[in-house]
Amino acid sequence: MKKIIIIVLALSIIFGFLFWRFGPNLGETGDNETQQGPTSLLVWGMWEEENLMRPAIEQYQRQNPNITVIYERKSSINYRTRAQTQISEGQGPDIFLIHNSWLSMMREFVFAAPTEIFSLSDYRLAFYPVAEESFVKDDQVYGAPTEIDGLALYINEELLSQVGGTPPKNWEEFISLAVRMTVRDEGGVIKTAGAALGTASNVDHFSDILGLLLLQQPGVNLENPATPSVAEILRFYTSFVTDPGKKSWDVDLPSSTQMFVEGRLGFYFAPSWRAHELRVANPNLKFKIAPVPQLPGREVAWASFWGWAISNKSQNPEEAWKFVKFLTSQEGEKLMYQEASKIRLFGQPYSRVDLAQEIISDPLVGAYVTQGPNYKFWYLASNTFDNGINDEMIKYFEDGINATLAGTDPQVALQTVARGVTQVLEKFTKPPAQLQAQ
Repeated sequence: MKKIIIIVLALSIIFGFLFWRFGPNLGETGDNETQQGPTSLLVWGMWEEENLMRPAIEQYQRQNPNITVIYERKSSINYRTRAQTQISEGQGPDIFLIHNSWLSMMREFVFAAPTEIFSLSDYRLAFYPVAEESFVKDDQVYGAPTEIDGLALYINEELLSQVGGTPPKNWEEFISLAVRMTVRDEGGVIKTAGAALGTASNVDHFSDILGLLLLQQPGVNLENPATPSVAEILRFYTSFVTDPGKKSWDVDLPSSTQMFVEGRLGFYFAPSWRAHELRVANPNLKFKIAPVPQLPGREVAWASFWGWAISNKSQNPEEAWKFVKFLTSQEGEKLMYQEASKIRLFGQPYSRVDLAQEIISDPLVGAYVTQGPNYKFWYLASNTFDNGINDEMIKYFEDGINATLAGTDPQVALQTVARGVTQVLEKFTKPPAQLQAQ
């Protein structure tokens, strides 16, 4: 009897060892995913410090114990080209930021959202129409907005009060108030400027302002700017320097941001993040932010914002998209906003339509969500540092502004601009196969 027991035990040990050594590895099969080790996701950001991202990351990791999220803040210098290079080499991030104007340059590097994670119908309900215009192509979602941002009108409350004005709703009111707020010395030199428009050299975000005017102008075809409609916009923009009846700015003044900081500028166009810089630079400056002026019968605002995208070389693209969906959920965006508001005036303006009412009454950030349904964009976004479609396009329009200020007829100046626009669009928006066929 003892021999039988010994034999059975020996055989059990032998068969057990053989099954352990050569049997199926359940941890590597799709039917036993819970046996897998933790999934690590590398996230590249640019604008937020790690401590501001931490609460959202920790909350997600508590809900998903098998997920580890690593956040790295990257410099904006050569960010786009560095991201493309590293993704091509299979060494880049799983999740990274792209500007809302970059999809044409980045599409071959990003992984579309699985419909079961981010359906197009859910996307349209969650975000403003400009998000779909920016990040959706052929009914596939390639990015999710982290914010909604663009241009709004910063107003020096004291200067506006001195002329008995209220925030302008249209460009006619804007011009009238700008002229009234402008103060000159005995020699005619502007000491207090009513509005910063007209130049490329010292108007921060001049390209965004020009883009706004072009999008508001009926009949403008941005791909072919050598038209009377665009020439009219160029004349209007530069008239704030050249027209004695509208003059409220000059080429010799400090930058528009510096002028506003010093309390010497009435109207200043800028994105939301400038508010934090202004408050730090001059804590006593009294300003508020309003939606941009409009033309009669049209409601168009200028968008420039960032979104999360997933690398097409990610080993875990589905898990990466699940994390992005959390970041852009009500819970995720509120966590981020609350954390940022602890150290600055406000967080990033909510990208979600259903969160607009949370901040729409705020005298600073509220303007950006008020404009939400009216945002449009094109390739004239400043401060993307992309060494690509925006930077190259801006240079051609900058030359057009400078030529107009130097006395060249806008219609003539736009001939050169139009050739540049065609070259930039062919370089960055046409598929490689299409370019090779030409």
